[in-house]
Amino acid sequence: MPDYGIAGKRAVVTGGSRGIGAAIVTQLLAAGATVLTTARSAGPAPEGASFVQADVRTRAGAQTIASAAQEVLGGVDLLIHNAGGARPHPSALEIPDDEWQDALSVNLLAAVRLDALLAPGMRERRSGSIVHISTAAIRPPFPPFLHYVAAKTALEAYSQGLAAELAPAGVRVNTVSPGRTATPGGVATREQWASLSSGGLDLPGVPLGRDGDPDDIANAVLFLLSDQANWLTGSGLAVDGGEYPR
Repeated sequence: MPDYGIAGKRAVVTGGSRGIGAAIVTQLLAAGATVLTTARSAGPAPEGASFVQADVRTRAGAQTIASAAQEVLGGVDLLIHNAGGARPHPSALEIPDDEWQDALSVNLLAAVRLDALLAPGMRERRSGSIVHISTAAIRPPFPPFLHYVAAKTALEAYSQGLAAELAPAGVRVNTVSPGRTATPGGVATREQWASLSSGGLDLPGVPLGRDGDPDDIANAVLFLLSDQANWLTGSGLAVDGGEYPR
């Protein structure tokens, strides 16, 4: 593995028990970081990582994670917001109010709240890196997932603003936007979408000829966290095999 300058760093990864989050945790550990990961449900974290059960959708969950980070790690150098998702609907006009609220809580406010608790320590130390996981599917936004992509669009705008605020203190903020990735959650969501459509699942092709692997996304995250990206902030990196042209 390349020398990312991550050895000895303290990292928090939300939604790190499976899929993309687990791949990020595994690669951080391999690069020499100490990692605390979280999930809403109790479950095994990748071997070598500490784990705290917490619901990132709530203020109490964010505080639980921040307290655990201080107790277990003694502070945070790297923060990766990976938890997210939403259930598709046949029409954007049929998305219930509570699902709009949930989509905003897990895909936007979870990052806002945890950043507010952990980024001040980075600013005081004048060092740190934050990566928010967005989605390549915001261009174009698909009506069945409009609550999800609207929250992720807001997350990208928030990320750019936060990057501008924290840059003078040497803290970097970037986003990674995965395309179609072979994870259990991604497969289940696409099956839900197919069941709602009379024409079945009609997805655009991926120019590079395959779905992404969780490690494809984790590779991009590690690059943005690394010293190799130390002049990158406020940037968004689409990792989608060319599926969603910019």
